[in-house]
Amino acid sequence: MENRTEVTQFFLLGLTNDPGLQHPLFIIFLLIYTITLVGNLGLILLIVLDAHLHSPMYIFLGNLSLVDFCYSSGVTPKVMAGFLVGDKVMYYNDCAAQMFFVTGFATVENYLLASMAYDRYAAVCKPLHYASTMTTGMCVWMIAGCYACGFLNACIYTGDAFSLSFCRADVVHHFFCDIPAVMVLSCSDNHVNELLLVCVASFNIFFALIIIIISYLMIFITILKMRSAAGHQKAMSTCISHFTAVFIFYGTVIFMYLQPSSSHAMDTDKTVSVFYTMVIPLLNPLVYSLRNKEVKSAFRKFIFRLK
Repeated sequence: MENRTEVTQFFLLGLTNDPGLQHPLFIIFLLIYTITLVGNLGLILLIVLDAHLHSPMYIFLGNLSLVDFCYSSGVTPKVMAGFLVGDKVMYYNDCAAQMFFVTGFATVENYLLASMAYDRYAAVCKPLHYASTMTTGMCVWMIAGCYACGFLNACIYTGDAFSLSFCRADVVHHFFCDIPAVMVLSCSDNHVNELLLVCVASFNIFFALIIIIISYLMIFITILKMRSAAGHQKAMSTCISHFTAVFIFYGTVIFMYLQPSSSHAMDTDKTVSVFYTMVIPLLNPLVYSLRNKEVKSAFRKFIFRLK
């Protein structure tokens, strides 16, 4: 059998080669990663420890924090190592593993956001049936389905990219092994692979988006019919944080993956990728906790116990 892969390692070009920016960027990304860890793991800890947060909404939120922590951890430490010691080499198998876990957790987040939208729909539009609809068993099945779909798609994405031959170029114009940046290095015809990537990504993104759009359309119709100002405000407050996270996540993902590799400007892609691999995991716990009275109350009780 022909050995189609001659490249054994890739060299990540990184964000910049300017020597004067390496240490300042290391400090910035270290700060971002530290806040991401504290925010997401802290939110998970609060949800586990506080019995008032053992509801479907917070079970989904805890898993969203876990996913944000995981796929940020799949990228940021390697980027920081590149800034600090210049370690920008990724062996072939390491590159494939990074692509698998980053795309897997990103796809899990895609479906978790759709599940959270449905949960908000059930809470706002059908409050009398919410307890019987969103049972613990239902939540477990929905979350398990999110992880199963995420890693099934990660197998497709990674297998699609690494079924190609890499026999000449080995410099990845990116700071991690992202799918478009790796596929563009292939020395074989990758038009079918690109088409498969766009089709699968389109299905995942738009299937989840349809659920989110329909759920929020029904929520807004229900809110407009509410006569109570207090009920109107409460319904809006439970949805605005999730809607903000949805807008940020899908804006960047659609830009990155629903265009052919030939249309990608690598410098622009790197900037957008920083946003969805590092900034979104940083923002999500802040967006959900700062606007959520129950999370803030749980945090105050936790601090009071420590004293």
